[in-house]
Amino acid sequence: MPLFENALSSPAELEARLRMHRLPEIGPKRFSRLIEAFGSASSALSAPASAWRALGIPGACAEARRAPSVRDGASAALAWLECPAQHLLMWDDPCYPALLAEIADPPPLIFIAGDPSILERPQLGMVGSRRASRPGLDTARAFARSLAGAGFVITSGLARGIDGAAHQGALDVGGHTIGVLGTGLEKLYPQQHRALAAQMAAQGGAVISEFPLDAEPQPSNFPRRNRIMIR
Repeated sequence: MPLFENALSSPAELEARLRMHRLPEIGPKRFSRLIEAFGSASSALSAPASAWRALGIPGACAEARRAPSVRDGASAALAWLECPAQHLLMWDDPCYPALLAEIADPPPLIFIAGDPSILERPQLGMVGSRRASRPGLDTARAFARSLAGAGFVITSGLARGIDGAAHQGALDVGGHTIGVLGTGLEKLYPQQHRALAAQMAAQGGAVISEFPLDAEPQPSNFPRRNRIMIR
């Protein structure tokens, strides 16, 4: 996609946000605090560590600004965005999903593989056990077929079990489905769902993540992403 299509940020500010997004212990609340305090990510990254500490942000976060992995990761994200059907929404983008913007800690950045406009369509979330029985999987797939056939977008987490069945059910009837990851888009988990994720994006849906592209699966990430699915 064009990197700044529908974005309010300059190229330098986008790169600064991508760098800040990679810093350890900088979640949505601290990201927001830094932007509000300094006016931009560019200014925040230029501020002294003492100014960060004054905001209650650990000094280690500020020191990590200079890490090669932070700079290189931001550069890799910019390159990723040059590819077709790969997008980034920022919370001050007019295309940012309106309902998601209303939650207490909306993701400052959302990486999207697929169609960003699908995020504004009426959705129903379907989640369940990763170790579901065969009857459970069949029932979930049938429900998803019916709901997708009625025009709803099926949103789930691309996990094993019920999640995968729900996504597949929507695809069975030519419907649309969104996968919300607890990893970066380049580290999709479980790997067995890579083909499913690609089909979802190709069929007019999307796979999305609030985490940096190379974020590995961490147990804490999966409960955190749930607020996006239920918003």
